[in-house]
Amino acid sequence: MGMATSGGGSGGRRRGRGRNRKQLVSEINVTPFVDVMLVLLIIFMVAAPLMTVGVPIDLPETQAKALNSDTQPITVSVNSEGKVFLQETEIPLEEVVAKLEAIATTGYSERIYVRGDTNADYGTVMKVMARISAAGFKNLGLVTLQEQDS
Repeated sequence: MGMATSGGGSGGRRRGRGRNRKQLVSEINVTPFVDVMLVLLIIFMVAAPLMTVGVPIDLPETQAKALNSDTQPITVSVNSEGKVFLQETEIPLEEVVAKLEAIATTGYSERIYVRGDTNADYGTVMKVMARISAAGFKNLGLVTLQEQDS
């Protein structure tokens, strides 16, 4: 930590009986603080998109258009091994409805997306959707990738 003093030369202040006193400058140097904050900001801006990877799923491609949504939906995923995930947490098929009811903030009108891997068993994906629909959730949708024109 640096310390600056004033006076000492011919331009210094004289106080008292002709003695030359050095005064401490009590100002905080914020430049290093700002530098560190900018570096941290850049690190978090780069790292934030990498933290939303979630469950690795190979989604099927369709010609459907992307939906516009203002809020983050609840995502239920079925991977190629038939394991069911709520957001990024693996759960048994029997607990899907109970967990959804516990985290749904808007009740049964909560938007729920089902993501099924291309190699996932069709029956498992349909069982998950049937359980969610039978529980009374109204906004249920399948997530796919848009087809690439080749």
